Amino acid sequence: MQSVILIFQIFIAISLGYFIAPRLSKNLNNLIFKILPYFSYVLLVSVAFELTQALNHIDNPTTILPPALLIAFTTSIFAFGICLITYKLIDRQSVQGKISFNLFFNALKNIAKAFLALGIGILLGLIINHSNIQFTFNSWYLLLVFIFLIGIELAHTQFDRSWLSWKILLVPFAAFVGSCLASILNYYLLPKAFKLNEVLALSQGYGWYSMSGILFTELHSAKYGGIALLTDLFREIFAILLMYCLGWRFPRSAISSAGATSMDVTLAMVKQSCGTHYVPHAMMSGLILSLLAPLLISLFLNLKI
Repeated sequence: MQSVILIFQIFIAISLGYFIAPRLSKNLNNLIFKILPYFSYVLLVSVAFELTQALNHIDNPTTILPPALLIAFTTSIFAFGICLITYKLIDRQSVQGKISFNLFFNALKNIAKAFLALGIGILLGLIINHSNIQFTFNSWYLLLVFIFLIGIELAHTQFDRSWLSWKILLVPFAAFVGSCLASILNYYLLPKAFKLNEVLALSQGYGWYSMSGILFTELHSAKYGGIALLTDLFREIFAILLMYCLGWRFPRSAISSAGATSMDVTLAMVKQSCGTHYVPHAMMSGLILSLLAPLLISLFLNLKI
């Protein structure tokens, strides 16, 4: 139910922006277009800040950090790789983005800015933690504002039939297959205390840490809730780094690695690194994975394997 409510809020925000855009003045639209690129860095600061807050509220975080990092890293890489291979086999012409010195130089600048934003967020989180200040931060409303602005920009974007192609479905499909394959590898790398169905379930959050952490705590245990939370937080950060490093070159693969976050947090990076043309791809992939994530987590946790 929670996933349906959150997805509904996202579509209300983007629809509102899309239908309001024609009624806005040209100067106001231009101002919004100038503001949008900076939103991605604000979101990065908020993600890093929430990570430090999450670590501060988890008992013995050092015991759950290694499995969370391993699962996050492997699922992100496998999703990226499976998507790349799939498109090379089915639609080779759509695999790669444009190559130019300017794009490469801009990618390097964006990576540097991304690391700076992450550093600022972590620093702010550490300052708050060490100051013992009671501060609650929820980036969800910030995301809704950003989605609203994306809707305004989409209203000025020309659509084409390629956005409705069945090939777009390969992006979330690759994310699912890559995550499952990574889980099989992780099952042999992680301590024997982890069962295969638990590792599979931990890979199905697709970066949606606010959902997976709560769901695992309710269905399994607080410890696994913490692992799920950190796994998807790290998965979101890995996706952001992949987006900035390789999104301009392999846009669909980068979107696949972003999982459910391609519909909200990393949508800013999709627009910035892959181009506005890939925003509908990201929205569709993020929507499908957001709907599937809680169902798949529940399914795998109930399997006896």
